[in-house]
Amino acid sequence: MSIVPYGPPRRTLRFHEKLLEINWGVVFVVTLIASAGFAMLYSAAGGSFDPWAGRQMLRFAVGFAILIAVACVDLRIWMGLAYPAYGVSLLLLIAVEIAGTMGMGAQRWIDIGPIQLQPSELMKITLILALARYLHGLGPGEISRPLKLALPLAMIFVPALLVLTEPNLGTATILVLCGFSLLFLAGLSWYWITPAFAAIATAIPVAWEFVLHDYQRQRVLTFLDPESDALGSGWNITQAKIALGSGGLSGKGFLEGTQSRLNFLPEKETDFIFTMLGEEFGFLGSIALLALFGIVLFYGIQIAFASRSQFGRLLAMGITVNFFFYIMINGLMVMGLIPVVGIPMPLISYGGSAMMTVMFGFGLLMSVQVHRQVEVPRSSSGMF
Repeated sequence: MSIVPYGPPRRTLRFHEKLLEINWGVVFVVTLIASAGFAMLYSAAGGSFDPWAGRQMLRFAVGFAILIAVACVDLRIWMGLAYPAYGVSLLLLIAVEIAGTMGMGAQRWIDIGPIQLQPSELMKITLILALARYLHGLGPGEISRPLKLALPLAMIFVPALLVLTEPNLGTATILVLCGFSLLFLAGLSWYWITPAFAAIATAIPVAWEFVLHDYQRQRVLTFLDPESDALGSGWNITQAKIALGSGGLSGKGFLEGTQSRLNFLPEKETDFIFTMLGEEFGFLGSIALLALFGIVLFYGIQIAFASRSQFGRLLAMGITVNFFFYIMINGLMVMGLIPVVGIPMPLISYGGSAMMTVMFGFGLLMSVQVHRQVEVPRSSSGMF
């Protein structure tokens, strides 16, 4: 990530000029993806905006305002807020352990007044912010020094372990994957990466025996042989495969999905909503949605490469990589290619915390776009 963009540093932009600098093409594609989600939630409710589509549309409207507001904030301000934001997210994760709200067998939420927040979703973004700031301050090759590497590893694994105890294996996995992706992009030597993969492989049997919960081990066994208990633990993935396969090339038609309409499809409004889309719009509809995701990912990488600062490049790549892992894990999960881990499809699945944090993340991506010519100092002094 050492590409230096062309052009001199730009003067400070006014608010209306910042609005013009936002990549509205990306925002439009994001809106198209979210609209597909609204349609699927409408269909999941049998042709009604209640209880899911209407609420999700309202959340997107709020998230859209957040995206624009975040995009217009100077990149140096976000760098200054990186560590405090990470600290608040970490405290919220600890608060979940102490006084969190139970739901579906997991303690992942905390009530803040009328709002029910899932701090693990917020941590996905604030971890990227904090790592981007830390790595921005390092010189070439410094990240591979043991003392310099210790802090970012702690920043990754402390929240990941807290999330794992909720339990929430899927989000913990994304935190680790995003964290190590940023370390790699910042120049971490293969001297560290190769032993890390070996250590992870060695730790799998230990994690199986002492870390994973019984239901998580059952999910892995079900993934390996879902037909062994098709009416029990294998029900979810079996029905998801039926829904995807029955859609064929062009699908059964909007509101005509039998797996969802007859309530065979599990969690049709959240984790398995992609299978609903596959049933109603078929292979072509699924590919069209994935193509829209691909456009967003492409422009995310392009925005990262155009940034003058290392902080901007790492922040944009972190947001893009996080979005990619959301899509990849959910897609592989509902197709039965990996065990079920409870990761939503971004902008499609029903959920308030996920929608807000995804839109906040896109706001940060647009902030990098708007302030791509801003030079961010290596040290915290002179940041504002």
